[in-house]
Amino acid sequence: MAFLSDTLSRVKPSPTIAVSNLAAELKAAGKDVIGLGAGEPDFDTPDNIKQAGIKAITEGKTKYTAVDGIPELKAAICAKLKRDNGLSYEPAQVSVGTGGKQILYNALMATLNPGDEVVIPAPYWVSYPDMTLLAGGTPVVAEAQAQTNYKLTPEQLEAAITPKTKWFIFNSPSNPTGAGYTWDELKALTDVLLRHPHVWVMTDDMYEHLVYDGFEFCTPAQVEPQLYERTLTVNGVSKAYAMTGWRIGYAAGPKELIAAMRKIQSQSTSNPCSVSQWAAVEALNGSQDFIAPNNETFKRRRDLVVAMLNEAEGITCATPEGAFYVYPDVAGCIGKTSEGGKHISNDEDFCTALLEEKGVAAVFGAAFGLSPNFRVSYATSDENLKEACTRIQAFCAGLK
Repeated sequence: MAFLSDTLSRVKPSPTIAVSNLAAELKAAGKDVIGLGAGEPDFDTPDNIKQAGIKAITEGKTKYTAVDGIPELKAAICAKLKRDNGLSYEPAQVSVGTGGKQILYNALMATLNPGDEVVIPAPYWVSYPDMTLLAGGTPVVAEAQAQTNYKLTPEQLEAAITPKTKWFIFNSPSNPTGAGYTWDELKALTDVLLRHPHVWVMTDDMYEHLVYDGFEFCTPAQVEPQLYERTLTVNGVSKAYAMTGWRIGYAAGPKELIAAMRKIQSQSTSNPCSVSQWAAVEALNGSQDFIAPNNETFKRRRDLVVAMLNEAEGITCATPEGAFYVYPDVAGCIGKTSEGGKHISNDEDFCTALLEEKGVAAVFGAAFGLSPNFRVSYATSDENLKEACTRIQAFCAGLK
């Protein structure tokens, strides 16, 4: 009898976390490494939010809370969804978890049975397929291509849906591409979903506020109100509020689904950190003035990285609408050999050789379901980005 669960054989560790850990280990060993794998802002949490957390501690708000969130945070989430997205929810329709990842996992665990399919556009966030597998479902990957700026077309969505489809996972702006769907592009997808009433929508809006060049964010239940009753709108405070370590994510959806998610959470982690919840109340209710200047910094970094990567031989890099990632195509590098003698047969070889020979850590495209690419996070300093891109240019120039 095997000791470990057979379920573990269906999943793999997170490649993005693995790259960040490897970069940290190499730095600790004295190597000159620039890490471009981190999916978190390099900004500090705003002072008003930190002070709200400190105040919660000094006031003794350090006990267990309701399993899926304090009433004050649920009220703040309802207000945010109404204010920013035009969506009306009541607290009984809201779930708060230990980060957006737990919210997504809870929803899949609460709804998937063996044989149920989940349509996941690629490139995708690395955890979507594995969480689906852990919950007993079957990921169905629908590949979006560079020609459509890595956005899924309605025809591709239609082709991926079967009678077994239970969920469609949607992420805009996207991790890893930064691609954002316009209202019309999203409406074309929701029109497809209206024709398939058995398919629910799980929309990951984590990068909602990180958009550039006048791009206007929208979310499926906002674009198509008829989908409201079968949409789980997921968000959190990690990215826009620079609160990755505070671990607060949330979702709003039908009461029956939220109750099922609460049951899962009650037998796993129970409540999210009480102090973090009070900080999140301030994040959502307090001043949002820091978001615009932070976005200006991100936009400048995006433009720097896109320009420098497009100057590298064999690389083409699209300009994304949001998030803090770019997803350069390295098709022009495949089949060549690096100066260190590494044959580049795929994007994983490219990233491995880039790290070993130039000290730049990035995540290979196969981890996100679409090759040959790699993901660059520009959530680091201009100095680091310039040096990293200079090294990438040198690496590509040395390929023969």
